[in-house]
Amino acid sequence: VQLQASGGGLVQVGGSLRLSCAASGRTDSLYTVGWFRQTPGNAREFVAAFRRSGSMTHYATSVKGRFTISRDSAKNTVTLQMNSLKSEDTAAYYCAASRSRMIQSSVSVDSMYEFWGQGTQVTVSS
Repeated sequence: VQLQASGGGLVQVGGSLRLSCAASGRTDSLYTVGWFRQTPGNAREFVAAFRRSGSMTHYATSVKGRFTISRDSAKNTVTLQMNSLKSEDTAAYYCAASRSRMIQSSVSVDSMYEFWGQGTQVTVSS
């Protein structure tokens, strides 16, 4: 499985960006897809996740109500729509996927994901 993240860029506070994570390879075996972000010197932080079982979505408290994760199964793509961006959203964003049918409490744990895409930088300027 290969993951390709795209869509990052520079945006002003209050603006929007749409990140995409395109999966290739044995994508039918993927049950959980997540987005994480990381700033220099800090640990990777959970942002959002999509579980195929029941099409469940999960969000970090800091992004709930502003970010939306969705899956396009026909295109093997998971997108992260980010609205009302804040300066603290500035980070490198990574998509990740797992063949595990995770329980809700596991989706925010980065070590649970086997596959990772390269990061895409999001910079929110004030």
